[in-house]
Amino acid sequence: MTDATAALDVICLGRAAVDLYGQQSGGRLEDMQSFAKSLGGSSGNLAVGLARLGRRAAMLTRVGDEHMGRFVREQLARERVDVSHVNTDPERLTGLVLLGIAGGASYPHIFFRAHCADMGLVADDFDAAWIGSSRALAVTGTHLSSPATRAAVHQAMRWARDAGRRVVLDVDYRPVLWGLAAAGAGESRYVVAAAVTEALQQCLGFCDLVVGTEEEIRIAGGSDDTEQALRAIRARTASAVIVQKRGAEGCVVHEPCRAARVVPGFPVEVFNVLGAGDAFLAGLLTGWLEGADWERSARLGNACGALVVTRHGCSPAMPTRVELDAYLARAADMRRPDDDERIAHLHRATTTRRPHEELHVLAFDHRRQLEALANDTGATATRIAQFKGLVASAVERVAAVEGAAQLGVIVDERHGMAALERFTHAGLWVGRPVELPASKPLRFESREEPGLALRDWPSRQVVKCLAFYHPDDPAALRRDQEARLMGLHADCVTLERELLLELITTANGLPTDDRTTARALTRLYNLGIAPAWWKLEPQTPASWQAIAEVIATRDPWCNGVLLLGLDAPEPDLVRSFAAAAKVPICRGFAVGRSIFGAAARRWFAGEVDDEQAVVSIADGYRRLIGAWRAARAETAT
Repeated sequence: MTDATAALDVICLGRAAVDLYGQQSGGRLEDMQSFAKSLGGSSGNLAVGLARLGRRAAMLTRVGDEHMGRFVREQLARERVDVSHVNTDPERLTGLVLLGIAGGASYPHIFFRAHCADMGLVADDFDAAWIGSSRALAVTGTHLSSPATRAAVHQAMRWARDAGRRVVLDVDYRPVLWGLAAAGAGESRYVVAAAVTEALQQCLGFCDLVVGTEEEIRIAGGSDDTEQALRAIRARTASAVIVQKRGAEGCVVHEPCRAARVVPGFPVEVFNVLGAGDAFLAGLLTGWLEGADWERSARLGNACGALVVTRHGCSPAMPTRVELDAYLARAADMRRPDDDERIAHLHRATTTRRPHEELHVLAFDHRRQLEALANDTGATATRIAQFKGLVASAVERVAAVEGAAQLGVIVDERHGMAALERFTHAGLWVGRPVELPASKPLRFESREEPGLALRDWPSRQVVKCLAFYHPDDPAALRRDQEARLMGLHADCVTLERELLLELITTANGLPTDDRTTARALTRLYNLGIAPAWWKLEPQTPASWQAIAEVIATRDPWCNGVLLLGLDAPEPDLVRSFAAAAKVPICRGFAVGRSIFGAAARRWFAGEVDDEQAVVSIADGYRRLIGAWRAARAETAT
């Protein structure tokens, strides 16, 4: 098998864990009040970094048979990392790390890795064929710290060499993980230890690339003199390239039989150095595998590291290729890429959004309308919640046939909390409203500013907000609504939540034309509001074209547009599908009363029972899904 036919680019063997990052930057770890959970571990970070740069990365590790192990596997898979060899250890727990940004170049962290799952890796967890299916094997040094994992590393390296594959060693020396520092001394980076040097040197003969900081070069070479350590490494690997990381100064590339080459770094203001080395290696390997020379490869690595040191977190901070390229085009003038609106948006849009090719959403977040219906029939609020349970049952019936991947719901917490809880773990797309129903100017359901409320929502719930917004609204009304939307967007950005912004331009009594909605979107984009999703009224073909052009220009990473129903009769709605389905950015529909309205009126009036209502709603939902697919298919022919 040649490089060109290899199924994978890099297999990352090593640590995969959970990072719990203190959110109160600038204080002691002792004083942290809340922690943000993310995928961690040097090899896990590397795999994410490679995948985001477009490489076909795989993870070789173990996780525990528990919630954190499932989290690690799911996060890797979400990043498009191959998890076929993320094995479950039935006896060990997934490793955890507590980290903080204390200020003054202090980044305390505590490893909880006693008898952890990834250190249970053995050679039986993989085979020669799978190792040979990748262009490169990347190993981090921690897995040389125990006899069993060291044997697994040696076997993987031998099989990679036998298959003519490249072998990479990231020294990644953490004395505490070798039992050479106190349990709480996670920040310690260098302790002289002959046993560590010996373990590292046993691997050097397999390696095509060795990467480490100056301290890591010293421990691998067995000398406190860096030049002498380099000579010692070279004596054991005549052909390997040795790359010495130098932080803000960039790196030094030592090729065999050539003078050392310094590749300068990028001048940025450092916020957090943790994870920067993993980002550097992801960029370096990307260039190397693309056939770039070492100067270009090292420049990519330096740029990835520069972006990560300006951000909070490790794996969440890894850049994608589109933002890396955008940064490289302007890096000379950008000391704070974290403050650059364009780079920040590219990072959010290309890492936190979950796009769908098609999405068919049953929206039953209606509160005011169902409250009015209940009032007309003398029903209580409990009765509204019961009806929403029936709608949920109808969705589940459709999902049992259609599958969950392209289905979704929008449901409220006021009357639909039980339904929200039913769908949180069901695999469907879930939206949840924040607006106070029918409010104009826009107001929010739970409190004036929804940020604190959003923090308590499950992370995968999409924030839905409806605004009656026309670009020619009176100035005071427009500014009021825009201020609310800007605040909501900022909250969603901070909390890494997807925002679905629903705009209704036809309810304000102002004239509309083929440019009205496009002008509204343009105005909001100008204010820095770039939701993951738009939910829009049916449009004319010319209006759809104008909308598509705005989105393509201002946010080509937008998940798409969902068509709303406005309680239109089903035949009218189906006709509107014909125009919408011709526009690729329109990904489906989010329709409510057009599906469940008739059943709701009859159920509240006592004319149908629960089962009849469920059947009616499920049938209407299926018909609209079929109508949308037919319209899309007609467009494709």
